[in-house]
Amino acid sequence: MADCNAWDQILAQTRDVLRVKQLALNTEKSYLAWIRQFQRFLGAKSPQGICFDDMRRFLSYLAVEREVSASTQNQALNAILFLFRNVLDIDTDETIDAVRAPKRRRLPVVLSSKEIQQVFAAMDGTPLLMAMLTYGCGLRLNECLNLRVKDLDMERGLVIVRSGKGDKDRRTVFPARLRDDLAAHLLEVRTLFDNDRNQDMNGVFLPKALERKYVNAGKEWGWFWVFPARGVSTDPRSGIIRRHHQHPSLLQRAFRDAIRSAAIAKPATIHTLRHSFATHLLEGGTDIRTIQDLLGHADLRTTMIYTHVAEKNTLGAISPLDR
Repeated sequence: MADCNAWDQILAQTRDVLRVKQLALNTEKSYLAWIRQFQRFLGAKSPQGICFDDMRRFLSYLAVEREVSASTQNQALNAILFLFRNVLDIDTDETIDAVRAPKRRRLPVVLSSKEIQQVFAAMDGTPLLMAMLTYGCGLRLNECLNLRVKDLDMERGLVIVRSGKGDKDRRTVFPARLRDDLAAHLLEVRTLFDNDRNQDMNGVFLPKALERKYVNAGKEWGWFWVFPARGVSTDPRSGIIRRHHQHPSLLQRAFRDAIRSAAIAKPATIHTLRHSFATHLLEGGTDIRTIQDLLGHADLRTTMIYTHVAEKNTLGAISPLDR
């Protein structure tokens, strides 16, 4: 058996460094999970005895025996590199000549406009508003959950996405159709906010170092969640009891039930709404670079995947059967 105490210390050190560097909680969970898998792979080996070759063998094992995807293997690579560089102080300048998982192109699942309406018809309340905003703005699930009141500019038709994937900010469109519904929703949220202030509750979580720089900002209306949880809970990092945003399972469960109720056979998830947003814009004539900006893609090639699922054939080819 490996020295469990030594590995426990390594995991604790890794967690501390991740928090000092202020990486996202999901990143912290992912990295620690991969390091635990790396520990199990090494068996009885002590963390003090591991070397660069161990990482090569682990990555090859993932590709050959576990047959993971290229993106999954890259997640593992990033986690182990973080461990080597920031905790174990192991030189990582060597060439990584492990067996690499093949990159497989997977076309995104997209719902038609009719299917979108069928799904929305099977939803109600806050989950419906969240789903419509996710589709109408092309948001990721976490981007929807992390929206603050100040991020909405309904008059100008804009939504500001803060610290999206890659820790980047971007602007996207706000659907005018939701203006009245969202305004009514925010009136209810304001009541919740006022109750929190009357009870002198702790302010909401603030990103990065803002909580130290602006001590009372978490108690301001602009920083309050657009979709706050109904109850308070303990912050998993600080231990502070405060109000967080809605748990992702609320929307995921409601969407899954709606897909089933609408008898849609496609393996759709909440992220399918983002794919559908991009595809429907493309079908409506929006140029690909505008869609790239709205989605926040760093590489245009990532956005180009939607040209393969759009209903309108951009090449103008017609099947001979249709002639």
